[in-house]
Amino acid sequence: MRILLTGGTGLIGRSLCRTLLAQGHQLTVLSRHPETVARLCGAAVAAMASLDEWLPEQAFDAVINLAGEPIADAAWTAKRKQTLWDSRVTLTQQLVQKIAAAHVRPSVLLSGSAIGYYGNRQALTLDEAAAGGSGYSAELCAAWEHAALAASTLGVRVCLLRTGLVLSDDGGLLAKMRLPFGIGVRFGHGEQWMSWIHIDDYVQIVLRLLNDAQAHGAYNLTAPEPVSNAEFVRTLSQLTGGRVVFSAPAPLLRIALGERASLLLDGQRVLPRRIEATGYAFHYRHLTDALRALF
Repeated sequence: MRILLTGGTGLIGRSLCRTLLAQGHQLTVLSRHPETVARLCGAAVAAMASLDEWLPEQAFDAVINLAGEPIADAAWTAKRKQTLWDSRVTLTQQLVQKIAAAHVRPSVLLSGSAIGYYGNRQALTLDEAAAGGSGYSAELCAAWEHAALAASTLGVRVCLLRTGLVLSDDGGLLAKMRLPFGIGVRFGHGEQWMSWIHIDDYVQIVLRLLNDAQAHGAYNLTAPEPVSNAEFVRTLSQLTGGRVVFSAPAPLLRIALGERASLLLDGQRVLPRRIEATGYAFHYRHLTDALRALF
């Protein structure tokens, strides 16, 4: 396939590029830093600096939209919120406009989202049939998904990738949580759910959705067995030779992080029922197995 990939230089994108290249696909990565694409994604990957470079006569068989500025890396000022919106919602709207203008349209759009779509629903078990929640993250994800679904009116098959906490040895969440000296940090009471997924399962699910002509709509990209924050930290600490010795109180986190503290203190118990219904068998169902494989 000829595939256009946004967010290809990120944690997930890099891993996905390696797998797609190994399968013989022809990749183009949209990046604000096109000079880094060959190094991060592969020498055979073409770089596109702007969507303005996508001319109507250039045909792609599929578009995988993973772009989005990191949501946790900076305070949610009005300016930062606009950046987060533009990198997700506005970019997706522009992608759909380009799809509409193409002489030959791609058959499928796989578009990023996140389990933040469900909001803080700690008491509930959530599958893809659950309604969206409230709060900034939920509203951002809902708008992001709405922008992508507009492509379905053009005859394009659309899958929404509601992504959980991605575990990888190449950065991301684990790089932030593995503190020096074996210290583990529990956030608040530690009872909030963490719905995670191993990077290998993420990539394999994306490939399945890419190739399954019947797949459409929202899919939860999370492992079938979410855990509490306390259990996650305890398991991580045990496997890395440390122990849980510190709890970050919720009021302190709210003072330090402001509105962003919700990313640490809120939780969603999310299950991947739709992808399991296709017969997909997770390689890493249990957190211990996933972390052992990564370490």
